[in-house]
Order: sequence, then C-alpha cells, then structure tokens
Amino acid sequence: MRKILVLVTLATLIGYSALAKQSLYVAFPPANYQTTSNQIFFLGSAPAGGNVLVNGKAIERSPAGHFAPSFPLRVGDNLFTLRYGNQQRDLKVTRLSTRPNLPVGLAFGKDSLKPGVDIAKLPGEMICFSAIAPPNATVSVKLGNQTIPLIPQSPVADVPSNSAALTGQYTTNSQSFTGQYQGCATANSPGKLGRPEFQLTMNGKTTTQMAQGNVEILSPTQLEIAEVIVDSAIARTGPSSDYSRLTPLPKGTQATVMGREGKWLRLDYGGWIEDKEIRITQAAVPPRSIIRTLRVRQVPGATEIVFPLQVPVPVSVQQSSSTLTLTLYNTTAQTDIIRLDDDPIISRLDWQQVAPGQVQYTFNLKSQQQWGYQMKYDRTNLVLSLRHSPTRTPSVSPPSTGGTKEREEKSLSGIKILLDPGHGGKESGAAGPNGYLEKDVNLVISKLLRDRLVALGANVSMTREDDRELSLQDRVQAIDRLQPAISISIHHNSLPDDGDAQNTKGFAAFWYHPQAHSFAIFIHNYVVQKLGRPSYGVFWDNLALTRPSSTPSVLLELGFMSNPVEFESVMNPDDRQKMADAIADGIAEWFRISQ
Repeated sequence: MRKILVLVTLATLIGYSALAKQSLYVAFPPANYQTTSNQIFFLGSAPAGGNVLVNGKAIERSPAGHFAPSFPLRVGDNLFTLRYGNQQRDLKVTRLSTRPNLPVGLAFGKDSLKPGVDIAKLPGEMICFSAIAPPNATVSVKLGNQTIPLIPQSPVADVPSNSAALTGQYTTNSQSFTGQYQGCATANSPGKLGRPEFQLTMNGKTTTQMAQGNVEILSPTQLEIAEVIVDSAIARTGPSSDYSRLTPLPKGTQATVMGREGKWLRLDYGGWIEDKEIRITQAAVPPRSIIRTLRVRQVPGATEIVFPLQVPVPVSVQQSSSTLTLTLYNTTAQTDIIRLDDDPIISRLDWQQVAPGQVQYTFNLKSQQQWGYQMKYDRTNLVLSLRHSPTRTPSVSPPSTGGTKEREEKSLSGIKILLDPGHGGKESGAAGPNGYLEKDVNLVISKLLRDRLVALGANVSMTREDDRELSLQDRVQAIDRLQPAISISIHHNSLPDDGDAQNTKGFAAFWYHPQAHSFAIFIHNYVVQKLGRPSYGVFWDNLALTRPSSTPSVLLELGFMSNPVEFESVMNPDDRQKMADAIADGIAEWFRISQ
C-alpha cells in the first residue's frame, strides 16, 4: 500500500501543479461572495518569502506561506485588495442583512404576511397571524367573521445559531428591529375559512392585502389518517426541516392527522412529518391499539422483541448508557404476563403505562455498551432488534518469512469495520490554502487506516476506494446493509464564514446515538494524547453519517483544512501515517475495554 499512497500523492500534486505556479492563490472566498456573517476569513497561499498585504496591511502566515486572516464586514459591499510582490487580487464580499426591510409608505413588508402557506387547525386551537408594517400603523386581519387586531411586538432575543457550537460565538443579542405585528385568535366551527385579509391604516389611509395561505378548521369526527410509505420516515418537532428530529417512524406506521402547515402534517402523538412520506387513508376511528404480551427470541447476532399490536402505532426510542427505552403511542396495556429467559444482553425488562395511550418498555442491559438496534413493522407486529456484542476470534499471525518465532497478536480478528472516506467526485469537501481538496486526503488516510486495521485482523469495508461521488443515502445504506461493529466516517474540517480559521485547529469526534458516545470520547482522547494534537472537541451532531442506529457510528474530523499550520500536517505523508496508526490503535484498545 505504500506504493499506492505514492501514486495517489503524485497524482494529486500533478493535479494541482497549475495552482502551484500561481505565486498568490486565494482558495476562499470566491469572487463576488455573499454572506450574512459579520466577518469573513481569507484562505490562501503564497511563497514563504515576502509579505502578503490585505488592504495595505501585512498578514500573518504559516512557515509554508499559507494564510487565513479574518476581517469584519459591514452590511453591503466590502472591497479587499490582496497583494504579493507585483501580483494583486481584488475581491468583493457582500454582507446581506438578516433583518426584514421595512416597507416605505402605506404597504406591508414583502412576503411578510403569515400564514404564508395553507394551515389546518383543530377547533379551539390558536391561529396566529403576523405582518411587517411601518411603525405607528394600525394593523388587523379579517378571517371569516372575525377581525383580529395585530399588536406591535417588542424586540426579542436573537438566539445563537447552531454553528455557535463550532465557532464558540454564543452571544445572545436583543433585536432592535421594529415593525413586527402579531395577533392570535381561535375558531370553533369546522370549515374552510379561506385566506386572511390584512388591513393597514396609517395617516388616514387604508390598504388591504390577502395572505398567501388558506385557513381550515378540521372536524374532530372526520380526521384523516396518515400511513408511512417509506422505510424510515423523518419525524420532527415542528413543521419544517429546521426543527429537530425525533425517532424515525417505521414503514406502515399509522397516526391521525391533527393539523397541517404547508406540506407538513402534525400527527396525534406530537411529531410532524412531510406529506411526501405518507399516504392519506380514511378510517372510522383513529388508529389505537391494545397490547397484552410480547415475544423475545434469538436470531443470529441479535435479540428480537416482537410486540403484537392491532395497528402499527408511532414509536420512539431513548437510549442511556445501560438501558434502551421504547415508547408505544396510542397504545393501552392489557398485560398480565411476559416471558423473558436469561438473555445474552437483556438483564431485565420493565414496563409501565406512563400516560393514557403511552406504554413504555425499558430494557435494562447487561453491558454499558450497546451495539445497535433496528425497528420495523411486520404487518401489525413491531419488531425491535437489539444487536449482540461483536464476536472476536483471537488469533496470531504466522511466523515471519525470516523464520523467527515472533507472532503479532491480531487484536481485532473477526471485527467488521466500515470506513467512509468523506465526499468524493463533484462533492469535493473543504479546500486547503493551496487548493488541495478534502476528498483526496480523506481517501488517502482512509486507505492507510484500512491497511493498519487489516494488519490487526479486522474485516474492513470502505464506501469508496476511488474518487467517486456517493450520496449520503448510499453511505447510510451501506452501514445498514453491512452492519459492521462500528462505522467511521473520515473527514477534515473547515469553518463557517465567521469562524476564526487562523486560530482554530484540532481533532474532533461527532456522535448522535448514545451507543456511539463511548467510542467518540475514547478515540478523541486517545488520538489527542498519543499524537499531542490539539483538541477541537467532542460533539453531539445531527449528521447523516452519525444517525444510523444499526451500529455505533461516528464521524471524525482529523484536522482543519482551513488552518494554515495544521494544513501542513495534513499534507505531510509521515503525519498522515501517524494519524492512521493512532486511530487504528485507538480502535483496537476501545474494543479491548468495551467487550
């Protein structure tokens, strides 16, 4: 594999030879870049001798000549001139305002009337309206036979974005924006109320405008039933992809539709689901089930628990270090007896009716390390599969060809591991200061890691072994299909626009399910301590490659493409080998203490 590494490295260097000829190269931002951030970093490179000037001031660079300074941005166009010797690059970065534009004169703000999509509510539920209008105006909305006044709202706190966890900018600021009007009302009679009509009065003049969305009040006796038609439907806490995910709903799940907002449906157990993942059916009564007993059975590599139900109801799963809790919604227990013999992984099963229509099963596990679970409906039977600990087959390698009796222990013999080199093809990932692409270094290190793991006895699969494009769905399907003992996605990091690229570096691990937390913490600490690398941290993160529940799945960011100094380590073949060896040794040590 050393020869293969050389070929890959040479091919990469040849591919970027054109960039190397440019003495001043800017990898980011591109020309005429737009952002909403209050600052921007410039990522680039120039020969180590001499100075690089930005708007006439010299900037700090790494020993190899890379740079990543940050500069504040004002709203509007920001012009930057970069110079190195007699070379010059002029860049324009436009900062877009995140505040709505106040209308001029007698008018509502563009696209500000809410609801902006069709909505449906139950009788008596609050229906809220909002608009942007000039200060000191009188605003109301007419819906059916009601006229609802909209009241000017005081500024509210602007909470940090999710990217604050990556940049450390957690500041909460009060918005100074004025001109937001809101009001709510209820309606008790089912029917289609049509589009709300907004009215604005100012200086003795009045204008009206219709909202884009229609309002409907649902009949509690004629509610629709949603049935999941995809293998794993995405359930969320609210009506858009901005809201957090809940436990995915297995194919066949049925629930009553209690409301709508655009293409999103609110289900009776509390989750929201997109209409493309369900079909609507009609039923005389809402889907409800009783449950009496359940069946526990052994299958190769797993314990299966079968819950016989009358209809496929919504479910949720909550893991802790030594328990897995399953909740069945719209279900009532009629349970008197459950058989559970001594099981390879379950020490005890507890259950209770925690609320009307909610039955909760808590599986107390013999080990604090869980190895994955899957759920599906087999007709109306919910099948929960809990994976057993992977089986190692300790062995030693044959004597060396030199005839010595030394033998190397195969500490990972029998362990199946999936490596996912991040990005590939058109999905290039982050770029380094000289234009070197993340997808390439991910693949190089993944192959080095594979070779080291194989030497330790592991059975290693890779999602890609060349520069090809794979969708996130393809990668997730590989995890669920192969069901490895662990899945590791290999990446190199960069930052949002407002990140401090020049000073941010380090190794990071990302996890989603508690079953992956132990490995994420361990491998992070192991690599940081063994290599003396800086720590970027351990993160719970809602990523496609950490979400699979069928196996402990983590995503590792080995270092920053956007940090001028750390990027030099990314480019160093010796450091790449050390990184691959450290991760492999850490994996072996974690399996030793986790089984």
